[in-house]
Amino acid sequence: MRVAAGSPLPLGAHTDGDSVNFSVAAPGARAVTLVLFDEEGLETSRVDLDPTRHRTGSLWHARVRGVPPRGSYGYLVRRDGDPGRGDLDRSDSLLLDPYSRAVTGSGVWGREEPVRKTRLPAPEDFDWEGDRPLGLPLADTVIYELDVRGFSSHSSAGVSHPGTFAGIAEKIPYLVQLGITAVEIMPAFEFDEERLQNRDPETGEKLRNVWGYNTLAFFAPKTSYASRGPAGGQVHEFREMVKALHRAGIEVILDVVFNHTGEGKLHEKTVSFRGLANSTYYMVDEEGAYRDFTGCGNTFNANHPLVADLIVDCLRYWVSEMHVDGFRFDLASALTRGVDGEPLESPPLIERIAGDPALADTKLIAEAWDAAGLYQVGRFPGYGRFLELNGRFRDDVRRFFRGERGLAPAFATRVAGSSDLYHDLGPLHSVNFVTCHDGFTLRDLVSYDHKHNERNGEQNNDGANDNYSWSGGVEGPSDDPALEELRLRRLKSLLAVPLLSQGVPFLLAGDEVGNSKHGNNNSYCQDNEVGWVEWDNPASQELMRFTRGLLAFRRRHATLRRTTFLTGRAQHEGELPDVRWVGPDGAPRDWSQDQAFLGYLLSGKGNGPSSGKPHDILVLVNGSPEPAAFSQEATAEEGRPWRRAIDTARPSPEDILSPGQEPVLSDIEPYPVSPFSVVVLIRPSVA
Repeated sequence: MRVAAGSPLPLGAHTDGDSVNFSVAAPGARAVTLVLFDEEGLETSRVDLDPTRHRTGSLWHARVRGVPPRGSYGYLVRRDGDPGRGDLDRSDSLLLDPYSRAVTGSGVWGREEPVRKTRLPAPEDFDWEGDRPLGLPLADTVIYELDVRGFSSHSSAGVSHPGTFAGIAEKIPYLVQLGITAVEIMPAFEFDEERLQNRDPETGEKLRNVWGYNTLAFFAPKTSYASRGPAGGQVHEFREMVKALHRAGIEVILDVVFNHTGEGKLHEKTVSFRGLANSTYYMVDEEGAYRDFTGCGNTFNANHPLVADLIVDCLRYWVSEMHVDGFRFDLASALTRGVDGEPLESPPLIERIAGDPALADTKLIAEAWDAAGLYQVGRFPGYGRFLELNGRFRDDVRRFFRGERGLAPAFATRVAGSSDLYHDLGPLHSVNFVTCHDGFTLRDLVSYDHKHNERNGEQNNDGANDNYSWSGGVEGPSDDPALEELRLRRLKSLLAVPLLSQGVPFLLAGDEVGNSKHGNNNSYCQDNEVGWVEWDNPASQELMRFTRGLLAFRRRHATLRRTTFLTGRAQHEGELPDVRWVGPDGAPRDWSQDQAFLGYLLSGKGNGPSSGKPHDILVLVNGSPEPAAFSQEATAEEGRPWRRAIDTARPSPEDILSPGQEPVLSDIEPYPVSPFSVVVLIRPSVA
């Protein structure tokens, strides 16, 4: 084995065939040792890097010939400890390369790897067959959130490789039939599922972190999410999944967690960043303790130049080398904080991501809050590039559909695209969701008044307390047919609203089949039937059919996919305004009236190409426990009668009808709008 000085850039390990160049950033290090291992994980040699030959600034580097093929490596870093900054000497810990593209592991979910090591780079042999990120228009996008384990681990998923990237690929025909355009995959970077110490008080079993919000290596796909074994197979299988999804016309958005890491609190296991340069990679206070704005023990120092470089390089890698189409940034507001934790008006990292040319066509979505109270929905400093998960949409829609009064104006603002929040950006900056992985599923939202997280082993203290849910009077499952019919109606209505709103719709995997987590609103540690999607519950076929119909309806009608805000004005004299808000009598709605009934008539003209002839759309919403009746006279036009397309109060298959099957309504008789229901009427637009 021969060792040369090597190059400080690029960071990470890169091979040119007969040698590997290693480079790692370790500010303040006194000594760095490169440790090499063979394919079996046995140490073969140590290379002590000479600071006079192998260091450029804070970068330590070497070019090594004769490294073990298919082996791995790690670093030992010695530093003069500074307790005041938390920079203690941790040279007894083998450290992962922050630029690790693959990490060693058993490849078996739930089997702890005592010491993780970075896999040596192998020659690129993957054939993308011309695949590229898809770049689908935002106006046509429908996002579907899933976690790798939960999506396909239940026996009802019907896949050969449950809980893996391959398992997702196996369900592509289902996703195509459903009609979504993008999967948002919850954290798929290398993490430690065995970090938790909690046990299920009901079964006594040790709990595992199934969601993955404790990243250890940002460039590396999760080893045990691959069905083909740990020897680099995770990279290949992730790429195969992406390529297969792209062939089906489905984009891949990754949920990325740059706000904290899986190293946890200062006294926990050192894996990488803490040993390389603790106070560079993490925010620390004057006593050397971590500033925790994430609720996870540490906060990544994202606006430090070195850390910002790492994050931007990581995003570029996943786009250029792994072909992903976008990113959802977990607790993105934490990424806008400076070194001392203060919110920055112009955070350097966000500015760099927004302006990076390699990311120019990439979808960027911010979860615009953090765990320390920084709430930036509608004001995230995203430089016009970041969409936002609209938490206001979620809360206002939930509250409206549990019967709270006085919410009709807020509800109207949300379904119209939230111009109060995104007036300078347009409705497509609003990602409209009612449920996501955090909180109740839709089924549980209509079935429980309170969270039931006892099985998480935290005395039901974890998870949000304010869920804006309503059980209908019975907590949990019920054998009352009337109550179950009401719950199903409300569930369908809550499915319908994001797909009938301006903005980008977002669905949680399993909601379309009525999946329940039995009232657990924080199932991050439930690697079992609680946390997995059950695909064959009694209502699954009816709800699946209904959701497919909703997605197809949205695709057919461009007036639901506007790129600009509704104005209430007509394009030309004598035409319908782009939106008309109406009350139960069909006349313009009196906003001073505290009514839970709301109607909005959308003109089908001037909104870009539709699938087929443009139609006017009249959406009627009743968020009250009392029935309502809608008079059609004020909206009637001779020769263009309304037809019923959707009514969430009707049983399947009358709840949503295929094109050409919609019955004509009499404009004399009022149309009944049941409690907590959504009705959609259509008619051809005037040519």
